[in-house]
Amino acid sequence: MATEKFLTSLPGATFPARGLAPFLAYIAVPAEFFGGIALILGLATRYVVLVMIVFMLVATFSSHRYWEFTDLAVRRAQDSSFYKNLAILGGFLFLFVGGAGRLSLDA
Repeated sequence: MATEKFLTSLPGATFPARGLAPFLAYIAVPAEFFGGIALILGLATRYVVLVMIVFMLVATFSSHRYWEFTDLAVRRAQDSSFYKNLAILGGFLFLFVGGAGRLSLDA
């Protein structure tokens, strides 16, 4: 199943080693997939953005804790991913405030 591949592809360890329950992977995969499709189509944009913000916060603070790494290359990769996720969060907040736009299915 694709979710098991997702769980094993996570850098460093599996879900339980990060302190997250494994069932969250079964929530995260469809939320990210269908949430992305809904954002592309502009369907229920503000509700989807709220779900994606929660997803991104959990992913950022559970998987990209760069301050815990001492190896410079690993720390730099995690640092880049952490700040990339913060930039995506800024985009989500902008989309929440601005709405979907006139070409969306919400219009």
